Amino acid sequence: MASNKHFSKIPSNLSNNSDATDQSRPFVPNTVTFARRTNSGRYVNYSRDDLDSEIGSVDFTNYTVHMPPTPDNQTTDPSISQKVEEQYVSNSMFTGGFNSTTKAHLMDKVIEREANHPQMAGAKGSSCAIPGCDAKVMTDGRGQDLLPCECDFKICRDCFMDAVKTGGGICPGCKSPYKNTDLTDQGDQQGTDRGGGSKMERRLSLMKSNNKSALVRNQTGDFEQNQWLYETSGTYGYGNAFWTKDGNFGSGKDGDGEGMETQDLMSKAWKPLTRKLNIPAAVLSPYRLLILIRVVVLALFLSWRIKHQNQDAVWLWGMSVVCELWFAFSWLLDQLPKLCPVNRSTDLQVLKEKFEMPTPSNPTGKSDLPGLDVFVSTADPEKEPPLVTSNTILSILAAEYPCEKLACYVSDDGGALLTFEAMAEAASFANIWVPFCRKHAIEPRNPDSYFSLKKDPYKNKVKPDFVKDRRMVKREYDEFKVRINSLPDSIRRRSDAYHAREEIKAMKMQRQNRDDELLEPVKIKKATWMADGTHWPGTWLTSSSDHAKGDHAGIIQVMLKPPSDEPLHGDSEGFIDLSDVDIRLPLLVYVSREKRPGYDHNKKAGAMNALVRASAVMSNGAFILNLDCDHYIYNSEAMREGMCFMLDRGGEKLCYVQFPQRFEGIDPSDRYANHNTVFFDVNMRALDGLMGPVYVGTGCLFRRVALYGFDPPKSKERSSGCCGWCFPRGKKKNRIPDENRALRMGEYDDEEMSLYIVPKKFGNSTFLLDSIPVAEFQGRPLADHPSVKNGRPPGALTIPRELLDATTVAEAIAVISCWYEDKTEWGSRIGWIYGSVTEDVVTGYRMHNRGWKSVYCVTKRDAFRGTAPINLTDRLHQVLRWATGSVEIFFSRNNALLASPKMKILQRIAYLNVGIYPFTSIFLIVYCFLPALSLFSGQFIVQTLNVTFLVYLLIISITLCLLAILEIKWSGISLEEWWRNEQFWLIGGTSAHLAAVLQGLLKVMAGVEISFTLTTKSGGDDVDDEFADLYMVKWTSLMIPPITIMMVNLIAIAVGFSRTIYAVVPQWSKLIGGVFFSFWVLAHLYPFAKGLMGRRGRTPTIVYVWAGLIAITISLLWVAINPPAGNTEIGGSFSFP
Repeated sequence: MASNKHFSKIPSNLSNNSDATDQSRPFVPNTVTFARRTNSGRYVNYSRDDLDSEIGSVDFTNYTVHMPPTPDNQTTDPSISQKVEEQYVSNSMFTGGFNSTTKAHLMDKVIEREANHPQMAGAKGSSCAIPGCDAKVMTDGRGQDLLPCECDFKICRDCFMDAVKTGGGICPGCKSPYKNTDLTDQGDQQGTDRGGGSKMERRLSLMKSNNKSALVRNQTGDFEQNQWLYETSGTYGYGNAFWTKDGNFGSGKDGDGEGMETQDLMSKAWKPLTRKLNIPAAVLSPYRLLILIRVVVLALFLSWRIKHQNQDAVWLWGMSVVCELWFAFSWLLDQLPKLCPVNRSTDLQVLKEKFEMPTPSNPTGKSDLPGLDVFVSTADPEKEPPLVTSNTILSILAAEYPCEKLACYVSDDGGALLTFEAMAEAASFANIWVPFCRKHAIEPRNPDSYFSLKKDPYKNKVKPDFVKDRRMVKREYDEFKVRINSLPDSIRRRSDAYHAREEIKAMKMQRQNRDDELLEPVKIKKATWMADGTHWPGTWLTSSSDHAKGDHAGIIQVMLKPPSDEPLHGDSEGFIDLSDVDIRLPLLVYVSREKRPGYDHNKKAGAMNALVRASAVMSNGAFILNLDCDHYIYNSEAMREGMCFMLDRGGEKLCYVQFPQRFEGIDPSDRYANHNTVFFDVNMRALDGLMGPVYVGTGCLFRRVALYGFDPPKSKERSSGCCGWCFPRGKKKNRIPDENRALRMGEYDDEEMSLYIVPKKFGNSTFLLDSIPVAEFQGRPLADHPSVKNGRPPGALTIPRELLDATTVAEAIAVISCWYEDKTEWGSRIGWIYGSVTEDVVTGYRMHNRGWKSVYCVTKRDAFRGTAPINLTDRLHQVLRWATGSVEIFFSRNNALLASPKMKILQRIAYLNVGIYPFTSIFLIVYCFLPALSLFSGQFIVQTLNVTFLVYLLIISITLCLLAILEIKWSGISLEEWWRNEQFWLIGGTSAHLAAVLQGLLKVMAGVEISFTLTTKSGGDDVDDEFADLYMVKWTSLMIPPITIMMVNLIAIAVGFSRTIYAVVPQWSKLIGGVFFSFWVLAHLYPFAKGLMGRRGRTPTIVYVWAGLIAITISLLWVAINPPAGNTEIGGSFSFP
């Protein structure tokens, strides 16, 4: 379980202290297998110490090479080895995990075709001309060969190193000495100026402060966490940041550049990146007044209802009053957080001026934006088609964000080769798609969505070659789709062929060993084979030990290596003229965390936490954007809009920026409220006026240090509880001033956080620990305004990032191992929180509970778009999962009633409503039966329909309608969307919510878990209909309560009319009251009834069976309860025996 911290020759201060407890452990060098399978079938050793060694075993997994801990002892420029090592790392698949050696398998190819981009894994290149070596020669950023001799003799990196070190620097081709061993491009010379010392010291170093109080220790000698960062100044490594030695925002005094004093920067006209747009008072003031009026009227109405009992039907009155009291309470919980809605806007031009334009502190105009890591999660290629995931990845790679600052990580929790090769195909197609998007400003940048647009694709396009380019890219995309669709068969055929070959080899071996003996059938495990002819280390098509969904090694493959720091323009010789287009691609990494039996892997939350750790080691972006595999970037500027909030004044207190979810493929009428516009455009905008919106699982831009469980900077001291004013907490001595606080964690706010505690929270990876303050520094806003405290200087993030090496990726393998989270706080305080099916809401709640704020970013053009289930049954099961998570939240420590004083009261009410709303289903289903009971019994919830009751009912209804109109006014939704939401509120409340409450209560009280699954399916055969799923009827037990409610109310209406018509003294008022409320229930259930009918009457027989049984049962029950007195009334003389 030891981490790879021993790779650091000169550890940082944090690493040095955190290793104090491990000094007694013996030194165990980390091992990284570097083997390459040649065309002849043999394995070549790529160790520097043993260039010509070969592996005797056929299985490459038995070969291990010890990587030197200090690879800096070379005669050539270190930048050469760094560049070439990154090339080798990007062509290697790293695997490893619990009790296993980390292996780096060099792959000739990752797909059947040859890679066509220099950044892609398995990129094409010339072979080494040294006899017996078929390795690839060194290449530059364009994929062109780097030839160290004027004779153009092709030589690989290892052979070149061997010729320089042991061959006297003589070229093996022309036998003349090498004139220059520096093969780096002129544009990369700045890479040698990143500071002295070892590579690890430069790459992941803490700030070497000139201020001796930077790493403050208390009187006991413990590290002072509260002053960990903000009093430091020094050199930053892999975080792409530097801090000037003179403390100015440039190097004008002591350096070579044109410096910029702080006062010079402050004298410039300051422009905000974002603006808060308040709702007009003409709309908001009446809205708040109506809420107040309705609260008063509800209080008076409920008081009147309690005082005026229905003596003829006390039971009916009692049930109705209890339900009405709960509805009033539930409405209040939902309405109070809506008192302060706001809108926001961003200014992308100001963002560009501040971070990407030449300034005295940034003369070259390089991007000063922080790093951004994008997470895409997928688990099962059968349920989540690889083509959908590939299109999402392509939209990320083509986003308008500096590609050297952007990294995309794809989490394949199923470890499927299909997903891996689909990713590789997407990386290959990105070589065409991304430059095409940049050249012609394509929107959206999901190729499937773009080529499916119904509008004119040539609108506003002025370049004469656009038509030709679009036609050629469309053809390439069609071929790409065919390749993706054919991958399952291709993998199966390839695996069958290799398996047959292995069986033949085994049979030959058996015949050679047993000449005359009777041969037994050869049994070989049917493996899944990769394109380069080796075993896939993940899940096999035929599950086997160490190769099953819950039992496989961790895998990391750098599909696209990090791009060069300088723009790289294409040429005009290809089928698209890219001479003025940057052809670089962002870093793309495939990650499949290790899974082993006996470990709780915590589903999606565990996969996201594994990505957090792996990305911290490899790229360490200060911000993280997480997307579901079916949610693609619809607005290429969306990332920049989110950054406007994070980097604006006060942005250091934001934990995340939530974008609204928008969906495609929804039927025009939105029958089941799939767009969920009331939630995303009303509730979320309202929460934005408090502490911020809740986290909804996708389309969210996180601050990395907020995910690490730290508190926001400079938060005001508060009491320790709701009774803090009565029982104040004793003051501690030597309290650290707020302006000096940096990375703080809850219970350590007022006490020192020892470095002995840090590994117990984050794990024992010093790479990960050292990356935390670097990520915090990158995420700071610019110190360009007097009110910005603890900002960073302009131009601090313009230096190029360090190149990837084997040590880095090996450490990333270690942190995604199944054992890494043992005895740490991952999942309990750090990262995505475990223990709930709605881990997204809980994770956001924990951040707000620590005092962080969030904002809601609604862009003019939708930021992201995804898919949603339009089928009734699928929609009900989706709502069931959400409601089950809410019930779990209510019965857990994440209940808003237990929130800290840092959370505002209205925000607490909003989170309380999240946990309580499923319980409304209990009262709702009772209230839906009350009209029927009223009609069956001939009674009503009130004694008589007097004027007082009707006036109250009228006022409550009118205020509800007026509030809806005003909500529509300030949110921008339509009246139809509001009504659809009301309808599905009742449909979900009487089905999925009730099942969630039952499931939650049984789980909490009895420990019994119930799952509601599909039982039968019936659907149409019209494959050409875009909305065919809408008419598909799949029976589920969740449909029973709504069907029962509809049948009971329909029968009750018939019974009520019959009784009134045949009665001696008709009670028309009671009939009208009961029928009115029955129609109210049926009107809300109309979409549900329409969904049951399918299309053209294709309804499952079970629906008719249930309807008939319920109707007969209710009719007989009514006759038994209220038998007729004579033959003159309806029902005749029937009586039970």
